[in-house]
Formats: sequence, C-alpha cells, structure tokens
Amino acid sequence: MTDPIEPSTSTSDPNSNSTPTPTILLHPRREPFEHGLLPIQKLIFTDPVQALTQLKEKLSSSFALRVGSAALADALQISSDHARLILDTLSSVLHSESDPLVTARPEDVDSIGADLRDLVLFLYIQSYKRLLPRSHKDSAAVADVWPSTSAFDGYLSALSPLQLVRSNTRRFMPSQADEEAHQLSYLQKHLANILSLLSEHVEGEGKESMVLTIEGFEHLGFLIHFGDKGSEGVPLSQAAPFFANSDPDMPAVPVLASQVHDWLLEIIAASLEHVSEKNSAKESGSPSSSDQDIAMSDASPSSAKASQSARSSFFIEGVSKSSYVKQASDLKNSSVKAVRVEHCERVHVILASKRVCIVNCRECIFFLGVNQRPLIVGDNHKLQVAPYNTFYSQLEEHMTEVGIDATINRWHEPLALGVIDPHDSLSHPAGVADAQTESAACLDPDQFTNFLIPNWFEGEPTKSTRNNPFPLPDPYFTSQQRNQKNLGEIQQILREAPLEENRKRELSCALHVYFKDWLYASGNIRQLYCLLGD
Repeated sequence: MTDPIEPSTSTSDPNSNSTPTPTILLHPRREPFEHGLLPIQKLIFTDPVQALTQLKEKLSSSFALRVGSAALADALQISSDHARLILDTLSSVLHSESDPLVTARPEDVDSIGADLRDLVLFLYIQSYKRLLPRSHKDSAAVADVWPSTSAFDGYLSALSPLQLVRSNTRRFMPSQADEEAHQLSYLQKHLANILSLLSEHVEGEGKESMVLTIEGFEHLGFLIHFGDKGSEGVPLSQAAPFFANSDPDMPAVPVLASQVHDWLLEIIAASLEHVSEKNSAKESGSPSSSDQDIAMSDASPSSAKASQSARSSFFIEGVSKSSYVKQASDLKNSSVKAVRVEHCERVHVILASKRVCIVNCRECIFFLGVNQRPLIVGDNHKLQVAPYNTFYSQLEEHMTEVGIDATINRWHEPLALGVIDPHDSLSHPAGVADAQTESAACLDPDQFTNFLIPNWFEGEPTKSTRNNPFPLPDPYFTSQQRNQKNLGEIQQILREAPLEENRKRELSCALHVYFKDWLYASGNIRQLYCLLGD
C-alpha cells in the first residue's frame, strides 16, 4: 500500500482519559509473513500462548535476553540444523537493521543469538496460514490457523508450474491488498496473545497486572509499522500517545497492556476499513497503481511482469522463454536479503542474497551466492544448484549494503524440509504424508558456464566490480579454465589455418550453423531475443 499517514477526522478532547482516536494507519510487515514461515511441524503449537510463555520463562531463567541455537534446540526439542535455520531466517526478516543478529558473521550467529522477544514473536506467527484463493466461500472461517483443509488442497500443487500458468487459476490468487487485509485480520484476532508475550507482570493495589515497557512495545515493529516507510520510519513508540512524549533521559513509565491493546485494535479496525475501501474502489474499475494484480502468461520475451509494493517487496512473474534482469534503479527502497522462488519450471535463476527459499519448482538450475543454506520446501523435482556465475559493475557495492559476505557461499548445502507447507493452503496434495521434499543436486562442473551481463549501466564508479566476487570451488574453476583454454586454442587454430578465402568463408558459415543449432538446442537463443528486445 502507498497510503500516507492520514489525520483522523475525529475532534475528540485531547485531555480526555478515554482511548485516543487513531490518527494513523497501520500496516503489517510483509517480510515475516512471506519469508519467515518455516514448514517445521514442531514450531506449530496447539496452544501457542501457553507453550511460548513456558519457553520464554525457561530461556530467560538464565537472565539472558538473547538465545543461541543450542539453547533453542534444547528448549524446543528440535535438531541443531532446524534451530540454526530459525536464527538465520529470523535474521533475514528482522525489523531492526541495528540488531546484532542482522550484522553477525555466520560463524558468530550462535554466540550472538536472537533477542528473546523477537524470537517469541517469530515462533508465534508460525501458526499463521496464508490466504485461500478468493473463490473459497468459507475462507474467513478456515484460513487462519493450521491445520485446516480446503477444496483447493491438492489441485494447484498437482499442476506443473507451466500448467498452473496456462490453467487460468492465477486470477483466483489473492492480491497484495487481499493479503494485507488477511494479515491485519490475523493481528486483530491474535493481538491480545501477542501483547501478553511481550508484557511483564507487576503487582499493585492488591492485584496483578500486565504492563508493556517502551522496549517491549518497540518489538511490535517485527510485525507492524505505521505509514509506508516501515523500519525506515520513526520508531513505533513515537507514534504511540503513551510513549511519544517520554523524556529521553528518563526511563518511560510502563503502560497497561490492556490500554495498548485497545489503542491498537482501534487503529487496526480503521486500517482494515481503509484497505476494504481500496479494494472496493479497485473492483469498481479504479485499481490503485500500488496494488496491481500481476497476470501470469506463457508467451514471448516481453511477457514478464514485475510489480513493487511500497513496502519494498518486489514480484516478478510470467517469465517464459526470456531473460529478466532488474537494475538497482528498478528496486527502489529495497534490499535483496531473502528471495522466494516458487512454481518455476525449466528456469535458470542467478541470485546473490543472504537467503533463498525454493518452493514447488521443477527442472531448474540455481546459480547461487548465498550466506545461508538454500531452503527447499514443497513438491520439487530435478533441481540443480551451482556457484554464482556472473557479475556487474555495482555488485560488490550492493552486496556490502545488505551485508552479503562473498567469502561465504553455502550454495552446495541445500536444506530440504517437508513436501507439505502447513502455512500454504495451495500446497497440500491430498493423501501425501509429511515427507521430506526432494533436495537439489550439484550441477556437473563440465556444464557450468559464466553468464555475461551486458553493460547497461551508465556512469560506472571508478571502483567497480570486474570479476565474480564469489570464489569458485576447484572443480568449477578448473572446468572454467579448461573451457577458456580450449576456446583460445580453437581460435588460434582457425586464425592460423592455411585456407583460401573461399574455404574460410565456408568454414565460417559452418560454424555459424552449428552455433545456431546449439543456441536452439540449449535454450540460450532466448538470451539473444531478450537483448534484441532491449
């Protein structure tokens, strides 16, 4: 959404002791809901409040506010791999760029650990279930908490990605505005539980109360933000009337959790109403430019569609028989930390990011520069992974901005989880048990090639990237050197061949024919089409 902070039309008395009238709109943060859900069954609690309250008490008994993977694995009775996955995922979706976990080197993650309050919120929303297709009649009743099933379970997942494109089912998928409304409804329903996990017990006037400190309130920023700037905007406490005027040199007085609850509920209700009005306006024929539905298509190189929400999520869909490259100027206010690739078939994906999640893909090759283990979930077949294979002039600058370390590349360590994603109603094949998904194989080094990005950038800085910053493993480096040597030898042989001019022309024509045949057989012809289209 691109809605500004809007003043309320209410004229309530500012000196009144009643709950303040909301003067701003609230948005859920997309990152934890779209990149922070892990299909690990032990993270989905029957009674999350009771379970997480006990977990919070157990982990805080040592008076430590940060939790490493060993303590987390012991507390949740999960494997060390899954505990580390939780910390890595949390670091990619945190709201605070200054948190030590965000800037930690991979070898320091366990010793630094996660803030207990962020960790508890992260674990709580594992009960979230993504929005069902629009045509489902009872979506409001069944889409909130796992496990639930729908008439759509097994249908879309039974289709291959290309069949999904061609089946015209994309129009039933929820829009970004639909998902925002669903996330707001989830927060509205679970707000009391969320606040209780951030609150502290105090005794006074003969009874025990729950209060929220300014520090606890700030951790709500993991799930929500006011206005459009998200974590780049002002701290949450400055938007709250009970903390806004606090003396920075004096500790802010804790506030009753019930007061915070009532205030936030009123704002969420107003925000839901605003989203509903936007949806109604779109359905009546005047869609918002900030929330376009992207139609998938199986067509030409010009068919690829892209859309960016004001909350810095970028979507690319409909890439077929073409190459699609995004420049820095296209990704405004964004940082590529966690990439989700889903429902792709016979696609080559080249990416440098902290984290990648691959979902329901077939016969794809991923050329990766990633600091965390690639996560593979859902129904996948014949996937291959390979080292990162390209560069452009600003690559190292962009990697530094988001904290990607080129000396650490875990492309070859995919972590495969369950076939069934409990958060996604569209990935429940009927009758399929909770089995581990098919993992990815490493690409044969002899099949490894470099991808050359043309010089599309103007005004390149003097300190530009001139080589792939991710070191190649020995087998791939050796293969690359051998190919370059063979190419050089062939070029020299052709230059020195004692042929007459007419024979040289015949040889040149034959080479062009064989090269054209290879382009079509390998599928690389699409790259030429893409360049011609640009």
